[in-house]
Amino acid sequence: MKNMQSFGLLTLTCKALSAIVLAVCGVASAQSITMASTTSTEQSGLFGYLLPEFKKASGLDVKVVALGTGQALDTARRGDADVLFVHDQVAEEKFVADGWGVKRYPVMYNDFILVGPRNDPAGIKGKDIVEALKKLAAGNGEFVSRGDKSGTHAAELRYWKLAGADAAKGSGYKECGCGMGPALNIAASSGAYVLADRGTWLNFKNRADLAVLVEGDQRLFNQYGVMVVNPAKHPHVKVQAAQKFVDWVVSPVGQTAIANYKIGGEQLFFPNAAK
Repeated sequence: MKNMQSFGLLTLTCKALSAIVLAVCGVASAQSITMASTTSTEQSGLFGYLLPEFKKASGLDVKVVALGTGQALDTARRGDADVLFVHDQVAEEKFVADGWGVKRYPVMYNDFILVGPRNDPAGIKGKDIVEALKKLAAGNGEFVSRGDKSGTHAAELRYWKLAGADAAKGSGYKECGCGMGPALNIAASSGAYVLADRGTWLNFKNRADLAVLVEGDQRLFNQYGVMVVNPAKHPHVKVQAAQKFVDWVVSPVGQTAIANYKIGGEQLFFPNAAK
């Protein structure tokens, strides 16, 4: 009888422990979200600084899938992300209007720059991005395009269109279908021009003879937005946890964290959620 009672007690104890283990594991697995974002936020080093601050405040881990903005939006449409942090406002607004996102929040901005060989063989140096591209379209230099449907690529295509060179961007125009870092590496090794976001440029170590040649044009403004993927499209989306990230990154604490991220004393991103 005692053996039977002992066996029964052991069985109940094992079941109780199993339930506890399952509960703990379930909580642990729930304490993370997947964020589809751009290569610029990743390669600039921003997330390496920002996400540990968010974890301190929330206890949540964030797994980042760094892609071009177009690919990041596609990832969210497939239901493979809980939250988006990207920089193509037109595409973002369409994403929400089509029902894929809950609400878009502005978060921060920086700017695009056109970099190229320091001796500037195409003579593009100045503030006017459109005039610079007109000179490049005339065949005065090699240009590396990301060609990856990223936010940077979308901006580049807008500038080519303004330059009247949308269909024929010059004999030196090459698409790499790659992220910002690799595109900069190609430009550095080949002496080519490339449009970059300033954040990735400031964190880029392999500059070789590259220098910033065009900056300061208002058209080079680069806005970032954040949004939760709509659970009406994908019920498995971790809405509450994803919204915690959104609420934090647009809060005064999150905005201050963004402003505090600097390289060599230079601020990379400028918070503007309140504007």
